[in-house]
Amino acid sequence: MISTTSSFPDQRAFFYLVGVGVTHSIAPPMHNYITKALGLEWEFVARECQTVEDALQLFRLPTFAGGVVTMPYKTTIMEHLDGLDDYCVKIGACNNVYKTVDGRLRGTNTDWRGIKGCLLDSTSQGKGKAALIIGAGGASRAAVYALYDQLQCNPIYIVNRDEGEVKALLRDTKGYDSGLSIVHLTSVEQASEVEETPFYIVGTVPDFEPQTPTELSARDVLEYFLKSGPKGVLLDMCFKPRRTRILKLGERYGWNTVDGTMIIAHQIDEQYRLWCGEEKAKQIPKQEAWSVLRKAADESHSINF
Repeated sequence: MISTTSSFPDQRAFFYLVGVGVTHSIAPPMHNYITKALGLEWEFVARECQTVEDALQLFRLPTFAGGVVTMPYKTTIMEHLDGLDDYCVKIGACNNVYKTVDGRLRGTNTDWRGIKGCLLDSTSQGKGKAALIIGAGGASRAAVYALYDQLQCNPIYIVNRDEGEVKALLRDTKGYDSGLSIVHLTSVEQASEVEETPFYIVGTVPDFEPQTPTELSARDVLEYFLKSGPKGVLLDMCFKPRRTRILKLGERYGWNTVDGTMIIAHQIDEQYRLWCGEEKAKQIPKQEAWSVLRKAADESHSINF
């Protein structure tokens, strides 16, 4: 964090959420509530950025206080920052940017904290059991970390329409110990042969109707587990719409379904520790902030349809 001196006054004034399609974000009311409660005259702004360079331009301004990075820049922004922490390097994706005391831009990943928090809010019974991730893009890396490193879930099954993305995920997770087993399931026949069905399922892809043969196969594998295995927890990181196709499918088969809105809430402790310091972060009125987020989610026409 940047210190304030007489020679270099603290000019920080804005947090940014950057990406494409962020104008629907429900996060600004919660963050603006927090900054007001902490006595900070900082504003949280969701800003559409057509290129990663547009995002960096905002982050390099002296008024930059902190940044949240979303699709499609979670991986491409990493090469443009001055430094990356261990979470960012191991997970292979960055969703949070902050300034160090010397003014350098540093990246981290806090998505995994949101995933872990949402799953444990439902139940801890999935610890150490098999898990399933829907998708193999940037967000899936945080899901692997939360499930394997934090919740000891193993094996982790992957359903995804693009085999090339799965190969990239396997390459990017080589830094984990040799005990991690990631298995790409492409058919119901394969799924029927696994020794342990997943208890935690995490969706990491946008909401869309499957159409291609590989998309339909991925949906069939998911549905097989939903209807044949024990009823665990299904979390979808996508929340536009709030009740996605995946969640509706889980509801049909009696799973405990969790929409992705509270993933945002479970990240605030670490975000504010990095953005404005340990002492300020300890002062966050967490339950009140979470209530503001829930209200924004409930009233949003952009995600409730």
